[in-house]
Parts: sequence; C-alpha cells; structure tokens
Amino acid sequence: MSDAKPVFPSPFPAAPAARAAAIETPCVKLCQVDPLSSLCVGCGRTTQEIGGWISMSPARRSAVMAQLPERLQRLRQSHPEAFAD
Repeated sequence: MSDAKPVFPSPFPAAPAARAAAIETPCVKLCQVDPLSSLCVGCGRTTQEIGGWISMSPARRSAVMAQLPERLQRLRQSHPEAFAD
C-alpha cells in the first residue's frame, strides 16, 4: 500500500463549522441577467450583490433580500420579455 497524498488538496474548507454556517440566499437557480437593468431575472440581485454575497454581513444580506420582491416586480413590468412565463 502506498502512503501517497493527493497532489492537489481541496481548496475548500473541510471543518464542520464551515459546513454548518450556511448562508441564506435568494438564489432560485435561474441565473439570467437582464442586460438593461443588470438584475438577475431569477432572484433580483445585481451582479455585484451576487458576487459579494458571501462577504456581506447578515444585516446587509437581509436588507438586500427585503428589496428583491419590489425589484422583480418593477423588472417584470418594465421588461416582461426577460421572463419566460
């Protein structure tokens, strides 16, 4: 038997605390950005918010999430072609 170790260890943390600290997200796995508004058609976040989501404070994430229903409603009214239904 060999005691060989993987050449490229996983870059992802394996600590139980890292796995247990799930971050709430509005993502609905429908990632399509409307080019006119720069909002995701699925969740209503901007690309900057999506990219920085994990580094935002819980309070900031909650504030963004509170804005999403209104954003999506405005997007649906102004750009109905962006939605499949």
